Amino acid sequence: MAWGGLFSFAKFWASTQGGRRQVDSAAHTIKSHGATLARNHFQDWLILLLLILIEVVLYLTHPFYRFVGRDMMEDLKYPMKDNTVPIWAVPLYAILLPMAVFLLFYMRRRDVYDLHHSILGLLFAVLITGVMTDAIKNAVGRPRPDFFWRCFPDGVEVYDKWGDVVCHGKDSDIKEGHKSFPSGHTSWSFAGLGFLSLYLSGKIKAFDGRGHVAKLCIVFLPLLAACLVGISRVDDYWHHWQDVFAGGILGLVVATFCYMQFFPPPYSNDGWGPYAYFQAMEESRTNSNANRNSPAVQTMEVPAVNQVPRRNGDAPTPFSYLSPTLEAMELGLK
Repeated sequence: MAWGGLFSFAKFWASTQGGRRQVDSAAHTIKSHGATLARNHFQDWLILLLLILIEVVLYLTHPFYRFVGRDMMEDLKYPMKDNTVPIWAVPLYAILLPMAVFLLFYMRRRDVYDLHHSILGLLFAVLITGVMTDAIKNAVGRPRPDFFWRCFPDGVEVYDKWGDVVCHGKDSDIKEGHKSFPSGHTSWSFAGLGFLSLYLSGKIKAFDGRGHVAKLCIVFLPLLAACLVGISRVDDYWHHWQDVFAGGILGLVVATFCYMQFFPPPYSNDGWGPYAYFQAMEESRTNSNANRNSPAVQTMEVPAVNQVPRRNGDAPTPFSYLSPTLEAMELGLK
């Protein structure tokens, strides 16, 4: 069963060479439709720029410094460690890697609608997730598991008269120590790789009802990578397990909404392409039918007739062509 699914995927991929499986390779390219498509979605790209600006402001904003008492420190004394997955690596696998897959499919299919909407949907998924994650981080202000050593790097605890901590560590460490919930690495990972998983499930028709398990393995691979990133956040003592769980749910839900904005559900018969492609095809067929029904086209499409002499030797008159067999039968009846 699994080998049959893998063979089916390989056959599907080979059949898309030249983009002739479901799309005319010369119909919707970057050169022919890219500029018009970008202009039609100009407002969407402006909103993306606005989301980037909001994300920068949220990142620079100080989080809520919630009360942290002496008895709460028992769960916050884990050692400070470096990130197994550095912050600079997140855009590489959550944004650039899916984009590379989108470009690969474009090279095979030459469908600019698919390329544009997949990139736009991915960026919306990641940026909306980032804005929501950082907004919640700043509002909640939950201490990280290594907060004790961020607050008291020398191990000397200081509390005020209400029992709250009086930190004397680095300001940047203390600020970052109040951003535990939810996990940003995890939410970004599930937003980008979750979008990629949905995209692949539609392209390879993972839910076509044929039961090819190999297709599901391809779909689950990006999600597995996102899960491993989330686990690394707990192993590095940067997050509690609840932070990772919430971040994963947040990223996956946003990715699903953003994907469904541009693509049919992966289990749909049209799940392999974006809504815009089918709308363009419908408009093309409508225009083609309208042109075909115009009087000028109908006049040009009058079937040609042959000038054949009548059998009684009179002058030639328009007469529909008869095949030799039909003509012989007609003469025989006479």
